[in-house]
Amino acid sequence: MNTDVNWVQLIIVILIFGAVTVMGFMASRWRSAGHLDNLDEWGLGGRGFGTFITWFLLGGDLYTAYTFIAVPAAMYATGAISGFFAVPYTIVAYPIVFVFMARLWSVSHRHGFVTPADFVGGRYGSKALSLAVAVTGILATMPYIALQLVGMQAVFETMGLGGNNTLAKDLPLLIAFAVLAAYTYSSGLRAPAMIAFVKDILIYLVILVAIFYLPHVLGGWDSIFGAAQEKLAKPNPTTGKPTGVFIPGDAGYVSYWTLALGSAMALFMYPHSVTAVLSTKTRNVVRRNATLLPAYSLLLGLLALLGFMAIKANVNIKGLDGLANPQLAIPRLFDQEFPAWFAGIAFAAIAVGALVPAAIMSIAAANLFTRNIYRDFIKPSATPAQEAKVSKLASLLVKVGALVFVLGMDKTVALNLQLLGGIWILQTFPAIVVGLYTRWFHRYALLAGWAVAMLYGTITAYNVVNPATKKHFGGSLANIPGTTTPAYIALIAFVLNVVVVVVLTVIFRAVKVPDGKDSTHSSDFTADRGDPGVHDLPDIIDEGGAATAKS
Repeated sequence: MNTDVNWVQLIIVILIFGAVTVMGFMASRWRSAGHLDNLDEWGLGGRGFGTFITWFLLGGDLYTAYTFIAVPAAMYATGAISGFFAVPYTIVAYPIVFVFMARLWSVSHRHGFVTPADFVGGRYGSKALSLAVAVTGILATMPYIALQLVGMQAVFETMGLGGNNTLAKDLPLLIAFAVLAAYTYSSGLRAPAMIAFVKDILIYLVILVAIFYLPHVLGGWDSIFGAAQEKLAKPNPTTGKPTGVFIPGDAGYVSYWTLALGSAMALFMYPHSVTAVLSTKTRNVVRRNATLLPAYSLLLGLLALLGFMAIKANVNIKGLDGLANPQLAIPRLFDQEFPAWFAGIAFAAIAVGALVPAAIMSIAAANLFTRNIYRDFIKPSATPAQEAKVSKLASLLVKVGALVFVLGMDKTVALNLQLLGGIWILQTFPAIVVGLYTRWFHRYALLAGWAVAMLYGTITAYNVVNPATKKHFGGSLANIPGTTTPAYIALIAFVLNVVVVVVLTVIFRAVKVPDGKDSTHSSDFTADRGDPGVHDLPDIIDEGGAATAKS
């Protein structure tokens, strides 16, 4: 194992990273309609992005280091159930988004909602329920940001940075973290929106080259699939069972479809997804992007297959600390099979691909803290400028929290970081999505269902132990209660959540427990820009990408 720094790769990564950093700071003046002293400007980019920018922003937001590192690593380590489920899940997600996200856009623009918790608080007249949604969003975002940092760490380690020295190993990550924190603080959502262009161009370039070049040098697809099938069929020395699953059999069907469905339902519950959607200028921009974004799912499918290519290439996944780490599979594949200059471009693409979503996630979590904790419970009289200042500071603290996840959890199975967040965030689905159509669910029933599901999901996930590392939170599957069939914990908890909500709603309505005041009106859910009461904020980008004047 080579522990020398590859200077060609490192210089290319530093140059591209430097260019992106400059763009991040310049973004504060990019199409800006005013000072970034309120959450509409700092946290939502002025609510004026058109289809063109939103496609890149949402793509950069949703297709993260999870896509480039964790999914192929899962394919490399255990095969299709833990890895390839991501492809159908990102396909199933967009019809769901097409149906309900436009309604959330409309009601949010009419009432000035910045976060999903704002909507829940207004819809149900419950600060407690709004707080629950906000806390869940912040909690679920932490491991997701951590996943981005894990992806960057894998790239740095492959280039030879670090080793057994903890400071040397973590220093590049800390520097990248500090730069990310600085330009996010300075430019808000405009920074990742601008950088998303670079990120997507790099990623498409790298994957197109890889998908045509690597099968040629590795002996063709038949050879690649054959090597993967052979490796995954070998018994795991710890469990005695096959290492993984090449094609899911009958026993794996429930695990596969529950992972896909649960993840699809959870995707746009994440606050960063909502933030990107609410930054658009019309409800049709949301729907248009729901039809265009599946193009990224094709990219995801190709990226997932890199895991099987890494098996065929027999890459060395031992880290500089001597321990096996599947997250190194793809960086090591590029390092081994490509010239140093192209591997450097690929590593820069992965690093930038981690920065964009990490920035959006920290902004979204900070907005939740500011609007639904600070303003609702600490300083109700906060001015828009004070809200923006608190949100900027909170975005820094969120990144620190993500670092705690990186340092404290098992990084060898990084996909579990995202799936753990999914277990939590899916429990906000009844309050948000159902609330967009009906207010039949009682606010106290929603709160009770959320609490029961969060407790069950967290305890169940904690009790999953990684057989190799013996660490808790070692997986996202557990047996459905009363059966021996494993399924995604998030979906099991969600079913429990809905049962509790329905039963308690019937009881509370029967005994006439007071309901909260609904601040919304039926017309709010179909309102569009230009309709009475809809905040007429300035355009940032028109459909063709050109600037328009402030109205």
